[in-house]
Amino acid sequence: VQLQASGGGLVEPGGSLRLSCRASGSDFVIKGMGWYRQAPGKQRELVAADINGGSTNYADSVKGRFRVSRDGAQNTAYLQMNSLRPEDTALYYCYADFVKTTKQGWYNVWGQGTQVTVSS
Repeated sequence: VQLQASGGGLVEPGGSLRLSCRASGSDFVIKGMGWYRQAPGKQRELVAADINGGSTNYADSVKGRFRVSRDGAQNTAYLQMNSLRPEDTALYYCYADFVKTTKQGWYNVWGQGTQVTVSS
């Protein structure tokens, strides 16, 4: 399974961006997808997660501003980011938890980082 992320860029404070992350491969079932981010000099932190069954989890700093969603048919997750702040500037990494239909076990895969820069 591979992840392809897109949608980062430069935006002014108060603006919006939408990140996408598509999983591709064979014989897999996604169990959860989401994003972490890492700013220079800081640890990677969970931003938002869409857990199979419809539950979501958000970092306190993004609650009410970011929204994670998933298109199961397309194996694609989205992160809608509104009211962006300079402190949201970071490299955003999507991830997916999945199971294989051909063997037991849970697996995890990461996409390449996509840069989000919030600056005037």
